[in-house]
Amino acid sequence: MDISANASQAPSRAWLRASIRAVAVMGALTSFALYECLRLSAITNNDIWWHLRTGLWILENHAVPRNGLFSQSASLPWTDANWGFEVLTAFFYRLGGLAGLPGLLMCLQIGVAVALFALALSAGKKLWLAVGLCIAAQFCLMPLQPNPAVCSIGFLAVELALIAWARSTEDARALYWLPLVFAVWVNFDRQFTFGLLTLVIFCGALILERLRPQWGAGRSGTAHLEIRLSSVAAITGASILATLVSPYGWHLYCLAWQNATHSAADRFFRDLHSLRFRQPQDYVLMLLTMTAYFVLGRRRSRDLFLIMLLIVSTAISFRSMRDNWIVVVCSVAIIGSALRDADQAVSSVDKPVLRRNENLATAVSVLLVLLAMLAWLPIRNDLHGGEFLLAKVEERFPLAATDYIRGNHLPQPIFNTYDWGGFLTFALPEYQVSIDGRSDLYGDDLDAAYFRLMQAEVPLRSDPTFARAQTIILEADSPIAQALDTLPDFHEVYRDKLAIVFVRGK
Repeated sequence: MDISANASQAPSRAWLRASIRAVAVMGALTSFALYECLRLSAITNNDIWWHLRTGLWILENHAVPRNGLFSQSASLPWTDANWGFEVLTAFFYRLGGLAGLPGLLMCLQIGVAVALFALALSAGKKLWLAVGLCIAAQFCLMPLQPNPAVCSIGFLAVELALIAWARSTEDARALYWLPLVFAVWVNFDRQFTFGLLTLVIFCGALILERLRPQWGAGRSGTAHLEIRLSSVAAITGASILATLVSPYGWHLYCLAWQNATHSAADRFFRDLHSLRFRQPQDYVLMLLTMTAYFVLGRRRSRDLFLIMLLIVSTAISFRSMRDNWIVVVCSVAIIGSALRDADQAVSSVDKPVLRRNENLATAVSVLLVLLAMLAWLPIRNDLHGGEFLLAKVEERFPLAATDYIRGNHLPQPIFNTYDWGGFLTFALPEYQVSIDGRSDLYGDDLDAAYFRLMQAEVPLRSDPTFARAQTIILEADSPIAQALDTLPDFHEVYRDKLAIVFVRGK
């Protein structure tokens, strides 16, 4: 009787464990998107507005921009390396209005979470390790902003998962997908170049393994000699050619080189500074990176690809906070690969059925949670008389001031603050902004000149953009606004708790 009772209880315990695992995975994949649903940080992001404005222009004109649209620097050439992301942003906006912007970020967050979870699970089949890595990696990336780099996180995770699969099976056929990945990636973010660098590192590691097999010995003590170097080299070449499938062709490489070598304006942009360790995320990032080094050292690994990948990604990410996502994704891949293990199953008979049902339940649950969050955004807005999302925007951007400028037909050109430039391209499309977040357009010289002016390092009239401005919109509490308030050449015509507007006197 006891034996039969235990036998009857085994399936129920197995289903209970499967349910717990499914709930844990669902939480790891959706919790950060749920946080965005409550916080709505997407509509308070400075750069999302010029991305949106550009995306709407692309949809309306069926072309990509070639010069500085919406700016007083319209004569400058502009290579819009993020045009695919901008079209996606405009699509979500047309679909859901303002609610579409946080909706886009939630979809991207879940996509990133799925990619990181799959990457952590691809090499080693330890579910709880994958859940923990997925949560830790997402925490390191907080606050995740709606920008093209979010797409690169997913693309790099896919690339590393394909490489991990090829290495574990000693077969290069999994890498045949990479040219397609790069053909899409190149149209979403300029940082596709790191994906190519990863592929070159993999190819270089294979070459060194051929020359010195003992250098590439991994956990099993043998190098990955079964992967055909000629196939990997051909795939690398095809991937490079695939990056030319873009409206801008090889010009994207020129842009990548300019971004890698620029330095004059770096001190004015916080996200280009190295890690300051002021936030909990910075310490978790350091711990995640140290764990990746530890597991390689603990296994006495001589895996050249993983070692070189970790060193290069660490050097890039710790140099600039903007690129910290690179070492996060690489660390997840390395930890998941280094701690490879077989699944712990309830029984050999129940495992396939339980795994299939668990995956199905998780996928359906994640989809339902995402749909519920997307549906709740417009409902939440309607519950507040349709003004909730606009009020959220007005907390961060000068919505009332732009209404005043438009309604009173204040003279052009305008001079604006850097943080509001992207919003003004959307809220005041008839006015060309003096500056916004498109550093690729303005370059180091214009960016540095603006920040030196705002920090009173140079006289006001030394900046040509300010010298010819007829309407000036600034933060109400900014030092330059207080200085202009004392000058007879400028007349204050509007002020609220957030913004102040001046008109130059005749």
